[in-house]
Amino acid sequence: MSALRRPLPCPCVVATCRRANAATLQFPEPMTMTLKSRVSMILAAISAVLLVAGCSVPADSDRGGIHDPHETTNRGVHRFNVGLDRALFRPAGRAYTKVVPDPIEDSFNHFAHNISKPGDVVNFLLQGRVKEAGISLARFVVNTTVGFAGLADPATEFGIPAQSTDFGETLHVWGAKEGAYIELPVLGPSTERDAVGRVVDIFTNPLGYTDPIGDEHIRVYTYALDSLSKRGRYSSTVDSVLYESADSYAAARSVYLQNRRYKLEGTGEDSYIDPYDDPYENFDADTGSTIDPYEDPYAD
Repeated sequence: MSALRRPLPCPCVVATCRRANAATLQFPEPMTMTLKSRVSMILAAISAVLLVAGCSVPADSDRGGIHDPHETTNRGVHRFNVGLDRALFRPAGRAYTKVVPDPIEDSFNHFAHNISKPGDVVNFLLQGRVKEAGISLARFVVNTTVGFAGLADPATEFGIPAQSTDFGETLHVWGAKEGAYIELPVLGPSTERDAVGRVVDIFTNPLGYTDPIGDEHIRVYTYALDSLSKRGRYSSTVDSVLYESADSYAAARSVYLQNRRYKLEGTGEDSYIDPYDDPYENFDADTGSTIDPYEDPYAD
């Protein structure tokens, strides 16, 4: 008895199945998937921007022009950040600036600043500052070509000034409110508006779309090295705020808000916060309210 043989499929059926399988296995290119995910993140961040813009800050913000309704939570995050700085960032920053020669450290810093320039160009254009966008683009082109991929800074020698911006400033130009003060884990002081800006800045730098794998790693590494360099170089200033202040949280908050408002709004009186002012001078811990120093205690 002869063995049963499996009948051969029709050639046309085989060809059709192969074409169907080939079509099924055609996945989108990594760049397309990355682009879609980035656009989705930007749209989500913009939605958060609208939420922040819709939240109005009280006309008489808390103590000295500071709107900090999340102070209890912020102080907990601040304690975590100080502990992380004491255990990791401060010793690592000091070691980095001590071990790495200054010329090499400067080259890394130049490179970190250079890869941020395309993002600056985008934000300047969004702010309607075409001249500043052109200057930032010129710096990027010169330092990338003549400056060995940004490791050197010949643009400064050519008289092209360094300028920087971010999406937080773009939101300010668009009229978005500052929002409440918040302290972010690891990243430190911020506001609701600037926190949204940080997220958008990650996805609006055009370099992030040229190499979705390698470039992201390079940006993370250069940001880390630049942060260590700043922590080491400005160690005495940072230490005076975090470890020598009577209230390091209030000091860090005042320094951040004053510097940020100065950059965005200029030297107007409304944006000035005295860093030496005691924020709790007129604060009653028993009632949890601020005492008016000019109020007549016998008015009633």
